[in-house]
Amino acid sequence: MSGFTTQWLALREPHDRKARNATLLDAVASTFQEQTSIAVVDLACGTGATLRAIGDRLPRRQSWRLVDNNLSLLAQAAALARPPDVAVTARTIDLVRDLELALDGPTDLVTTSALLDLVSADWLERLAVETAARRLPVYAALTYQGSITLEPSEPFDLEIVAAVNRHQRRDKGFGPALGPEAALRAVRSFERVGYDVRSGASDWVFGPQDREIQLAVLAGWAGAAGELAELPQDAVAGWLARRRSLVTAGRAHMRVGHVDVFALPSAAR
Repeated sequence: MSGFTTQWLALREPHDRKARNATLLDAVASTFQEQTSIAVVDLACGTGATLRAIGDRLPRRQSWRLVDNNLSLLAQAAALARPPDVAVTARTIDLVRDLELALDGPTDLVTTSALLDLVSADWLERLAVETAARRLPVYAALTYQGSITLEPSEPFDLEIVAAVNRHQRRDKGFGPALGPEAALRAVRSFERVGYDVRSGASDWVFGPQDREIQLAVLAGWAGAAGELAELPQDAVAGWLARRRSLVTAGRAHMRVGHVDVFALPSAAR
């Protein structure tokens, strides 16, 4: 489900938090500002980054149901409980098979981060239908949308970006993934079931000081291109070496497009 290592999640978390769309965060906060308490279910929670990112924008009394299929990550997420105000229940659930189980129970808000680009069109429709049946607001952050800008430009950039986007559409456990199409499909899916939907950019923007995250992202992209086995391996390796040199020299800038979505049942406005 989350499919990510603890190290990668820790590395990306501060950048994810910075990237979250402030306007949508304000919209989430304002939706629940009159409540004294809130119950949240976070799908594919990882180590609990969503709770850390938005917890202070929600009513003081919070009950979080954190869902993942990785026991190690869930154990870290469960430690975020802060009695008596923040209660946390960690649940091992296979979202492919048991999404409905994850949503059942007292819930005011469904959240997820960096998930929708990994799921299939069928699963996304299922999420929209099941949340609509329960009239649950959904805040889905940091969905990859396919645009990558690298500066300075290098030969083979376009080929690598195209390969990454093809790889993003491969099966990530939910069926053929939506990849770069996910955010737009999410907006349309929730609108079809009667939601008012807001979306906004939440791009990663890395500068010369962000060496570690840039190197990790570049290595991941080269690995994805290698898995496809569609490009000459020596060309991929040469591209990665040149890009690494730019990063270590403090000359590299990177923007990776992401989108945040907040879907609210129309009558809730």
